[in-house]
Amino acid sequence: MEVVVTGRHCEISDRFRSHVDEKLGKLEKHDHRIIRVNVEVECERNPRQADRAVRLQLTALSKGPVIRAEATAADKMAALDLALDKMAAQMRRASDRRRVHRGRRTPVSVGEALADGVDLIDATPEDDQVTTHERRVGPIEVTGDGPLVVREKTHAATPMTLDQALYEMELVGHDFYLFVDKENDRPSVVYRRRGYDYGVISLEVEEAS
Repeated sequence: MEVVVTGRHCEISDRFRSHVDEKLGKLEKHDHRIIRVNVEVECERNPRQADRAVRLQLTALSKGPVIRAEATAADKMAALDLALDKMAAQMRRASDRRRVHRGRRTPVSVGEALADGVDLIDATPEDDQVTTHERRVGPIEVTGDGPLVVREKTHAATPMTLDQALYEMELVGHDFYLFVDKENDRPSVVYRRRGYDYGVISLEVEEAS
């Protein structure tokens, strides 16, 4: 695995390069297909930004999709550790997906078992004790048990191009990314398909009649 370290507004010492080589060598246990990792270090000159004086980005190039991780910290070592943890987490998720695609099953956690309705305590409720009731969960009217968890989130969005959305998706390590297309102002989703291809779904907003 080749490691390329570049610096912007700062000098990269031989000691730091050796530390990077040692740390990044551990990534191969998560993905043995890695060919090269680019390490970009940018230093902030503004003394008021001392808590995030260093911005470090890792870009792993392999036979699979490109994986990126970014972190900011007060010094190079701390930023490297944070970015490395993010990249390792992405690689573990990708490895889990590959195992599922190959027909291997991963262990089911207690949380997943509960979400699937598995009874961990043996109990046999009587039919005459079952009652149906209505309630409201978030914006949804629910009859009976309904969904266990409903979360509603609102994010501020700046229109961006498809290339930017792909970059952001790889940066956060998700399989999809919701964005507003800068070219047509449509709500859109870019998502990962098999074979390392990508797909895009856009919504055409129609006026109510």
